[in-house]
Amino acid sequence: MVEAIRASGTAMVTVAVRRVDLDRTQSEGILFHLDPEEFFLLPNTAGCYTAEDAIRYARLARAAGFNEWLKLEVIGDETTLVPDTQATLEAAETLVAEGFNVMAYTNDDLVTALRLEDAGCVAVMPLASPIGSGLGIVNPYFIREIKRRCDVPIIVDAGVGTASDACVAMEQGVDGVLMNTAIATASDPVAMAHAMRLATQAGRLAYLAGRMEAREIGIPSSPTRGMLD
Repeated sequence: MVEAIRASGTAMVTVAVRRVDLDRTQSEGILFHLDPEEFFLLPNTAGCYTAEDAIRYARLARAAGFNEWLKLEVIGDETTLVPDTQATLEAAETLVAEGFNVMAYTNDDLVTALRLEDAGCVAVMPLASPIGSGLGIVNPYFIREIKRRCDVPIIVDAGVGTASDACVAMEQGVDGVLMNTAIATASDPVAMAHAMRLATQAGRLAYLAGRMEAREIGIPSSPTRGMLD
């Protein structure tokens, strides 16, 4: 696991507060193997279905010694694992008021993204598609629009299935991609993590370089001047 994390080139690892040993005493627990000097550890509220639960677990993480940074996740549907945006916004407002730096998982809805930004979230994390689905970037238009309209960093969260999905996400101009299942369930997690690293770099460079205009007709790419009749 740690080898794959290193191969990805990431500087941040998110851990579910509900599912980890916060005291770092269990050798089979993820925190036992992660050096906070090497990786920025970001607690998250994965598995919470109410604002109250998310707030409680955020406070537990802080009491256990984590810093003020938090990935806020409040699930609204057990089948698709899409977020409950109303509960997310409610929890975000409370946690921001308590001094947390909230990075909020949400759907690809522009209005919700803007409201989370207005609530004081330091980053907005719209899903690409349902958690663990591997369906890729279902709605690139709204990902682009969220990035265009929000001033805080935008991190695509959930649904990335392979390296090409990560590349497409970065081509929309977002600031980062969060992933887990695509790497964890790959036949070779270390190789997939390395592929994701290269894909995010390629997607970012392509975005900065500027995409050619898409057209519905063909245009010769070779010069026509000086051709023999």
